[in-house]
Amino acid sequence: MRNLIARHYRVLLAAIACVALGVGIGAITAAGATTTKPATSSAAAGARATRGQRLRRRRGILRRSVHGDLVVHTKDGFQTASFDRGRVDSISGDRLTLTEGTPNASYRSVTLTIPADARVRDDGSRTELSSVTAGQRVLVIQAPKRTFVLAHAPKQG
Repeated sequence: MRNLIARHYRVLLAAIACVALGVGIGAITAAGATTTKPATSSAAAGARATRGQRLRRRRGILRRSVHGDLVVHTKDGFQTASFDRGRVDSISGDRLTLTEGTPNASYRSVTLTIPADARVRDDGSRTELSSVTAGQRVLVIQAPKRTFVLAHAPKQG
């Protein structure tokens, strides 16, 4: 798993940046217009988060993210990458149907076509798409040159 992340860190980093940007824009939108009262120095000091707090916040955002599309500049030009996370509903040949969402909430149902050369991992072990079963949690990353399917059994309790 670490080798997978290390080899594709640019795409994952771009995905993280897009999610963070979206959350920031959403927070600004939710807050409404900018405040007219300037922040005091003590309020600004209290608002600063430690590095550990920022990392925990980012991990929380990624855990709650269920779908994303991003455009990455590569040596070949601009490429689009996307990810989908959710529960497997069914697998039929090269088609994977999943319900995007978290274990507690559903967003939508999508059917993805998984290419034959996709890298599939089930609980960390390399396998074939046909071994992924309904009910498993899955993350599908469709990068410009490769597709990754990371599946695991849902946590109990």
